[in-house]
Amino acid sequence: MIHSSAVVSPNATIGQGVSIGPFCVVEDDVVIGDRTRLLSHVVLGNGSRIGTDVVIHPSAVIGTAPQDLKFANEPTLAIIGDRTVIRECVTVNRGTTASGKASVGSDCLLMAYVHVAHDCVVGDHVIMANAVQLGGHVEVGDWAILGGHTGVHQFCRIGAHSMIGACSRVVKDVPPFTLCGREPLSVEGVNAVGLRRRGFSADVISSIDEFYHTLLRSGFNNSDGLRAYEGNMNGDITAEVDYCIGFVRSSKRGIYR
Repeated sequence: MIHSSAVVSPNATIGQGVSIGPFCVVEDDVVIGDRTRLLSHVVLGNGSRIGTDVVIHPSAVIGTAPQDLKFANEPTLAIIGDRTVIRECVTVNRGTTASGKASVGSDCLLMAYVHVAHDCVVGDHVIMANAVQLGGHVEVGDWAILGGHTGVHQFCRIGAHSMIGACSRVVKDVPPFTLCGREPLSVEGVNAVGLRRRGFSADVISSIDEFYHTLLRSGFNNSDGLRAYEGNMNGDITAEVDYCIGFVRSSKRGIYR
């Protein structure tokens, strides 16, 4: 189902049941999964890889060249996972040779005017509200929620199941399972409501809260806080807290406290 005004390369790979609306442009090196819908005025540049059951709203642009002066038109990818919804005027650039791709996972919602820059990795079930802007090489964990007009500095990481308030300026890593807000940005607590909605038990949520109490509220720096927590637990650490510990230890930009 391709509208007569759409410009679709015969070299593109188009799945079963795909709908391509008026004035869309689909370039040569594009793959579109089954039952995906391009509503109108959508541009899929070379290197776009679109999953199944994706809905892309008017004026979204996927797979165009990254906004990186070092880029020399190398063949790279922009990947959109299954069942993701891309709203109006969203832009997802291709990767650079640093990683070869930018990717958005499955079951995500990218609201109007979101920008995903080169080499970003966005997990599954992520929600980014209107006008969220990701710099290059940003990582967003599964189930994270970013409030509208939030800007994320390049190379920052957003932990899984975290939630960031609107109009935030993110220049460090956001710890997993946390709520971040205020100005300047800081951790306000554990995202307990979101975790309960996703089936986390009360005991697991309590263990996460206990970890962050030791790390962030007991007067320790990060290294001392991790040592204090691990010493008290004697190896009895949940998988969720172990993920938090690994996230903090691997942070290169530092974490919000």
